[in-house]
Amino acid sequence: MFSDCIIREFQFPADYNAALQLWTGMERGVHVGPSDTADEIQKKLTRDPDLFLVAEMAGIIIGTVIGGYDGRRGSIYHLAVAREWRSRGIGSRLMDEVENRLRARGCLKCYLITLADNLEAIQIYEHLGWREMTEDRLFGKVLQ
Repeated sequence: MFSDCIIREFQFPADYNAALQLWTGMERGVHVGPSDTADEIQKKLTRDPDLFLVAEMAGIIIGTVIGGYDGRRGSIYHLAVAREWRSRGIGSRLMDEVENRLRARGCLKCYLITLADNLEAIQIYEHLGWREMTEDRLFGKVLQ
């Protein structure tokens, strides 16, 4: 059954509602915000559509990951796997594929952000070789 799971590029607009539903249904770790509207996702896809991936099983989106690359650094957003499909390696497959695609573009370093209380995600990322960057401080600013 797991072999029927495919990893493919996100298709807009066909996949948008299913991905949004997955993200809003996450108990923690994925926050849907202004950058997740259809218009904003469409803008993201004009930059690097090959870095927005979905896991699909029998025509249903069960996982997502969004990668970004600015020519110098990579970023990972919205790694999400539907609850009933977790602990089957789907998140790892999504991360492996987006990391391989970033490497192919020449990306040498990549960042991701997770909330401090999302222990499940932290354990997964550590298992996949990510490390907390305690020497850096993260700043943010809303530009709207």
